[in-house]
Amino acid sequence: MKEYSTYVFDLDGTLLSTLGDLAASTNYALRLNGMPERTEDEVRRFVGNGVRALIERAVPGCGSNPRFDSVLADFKRHYMEHSLDTTQPYPGVVEMLAGLRERGKRVAVVSNKFYAATQNLCSHFFGPLVEVAIGERDGIRKKPAPDTVIEALKQLGVGRVGAVYIGDSDVDVATARNSGLPCISVLWGFRDKDFLLEHGAVAFISEPSELLNF
Repeated sequence: MKEYSTYVFDLDGTLLSTLGDLAASTNYALRLNGMPERTEDEVRRFVGNGVRALIERAVPGCGSNPRFDSVLADFKRHYMEHSLDTTQPYPGVVEMLAGLRERGKRVAVVSNKFYAATQNLCSHFFGPLVEVAIGERDGIRKKPAPDTVIEALKQLGVGRVGAVYIGDSDVDVATARNSGLPCISVLWGFRDKDFLLEHGAVAFISEPSELLNF
């Protein structure tokens, strides 16, 4: 059985159940700008490539819509104020992270969520259990580029050897591959097993506790 020393996690759909708040902020911004709202299932399919991509997929006409920038700004403002309304860690996640840290494992989060929200959510829900949290920001390419993973490993002071990436989406499978890391896909997130298999996933867990003995 493979022994890992460093665990790099995706955030939305992997550690945190964020869909309700993401959908609420998306629909607030759309409504404010006179656009039709989206269902929660639509928003589920839209997430994974960062907030700009989420709003591009949500607004009519995508990024060419003249009110796109307004919708994006309204989403960010609303989400920073309401990202804790319904968001919670998935059952067993906090215990899993605590178990990893008790075993001396290093833990980081890399997300395509914008930087401030990533930092705030990780600090609020996980505190010292997550040592490094990196979100989307200027000057660093978002996933599936390897940049955020490389930055996380650098901040932890470790290399790729002994590191594993854990996520819930096709973006995460590609991120792990581009980073030269093995990938474990979780089955409680925003994508189902058939979808993940189609996009190259090879290892799966159904409960957070399984990661402790993977």
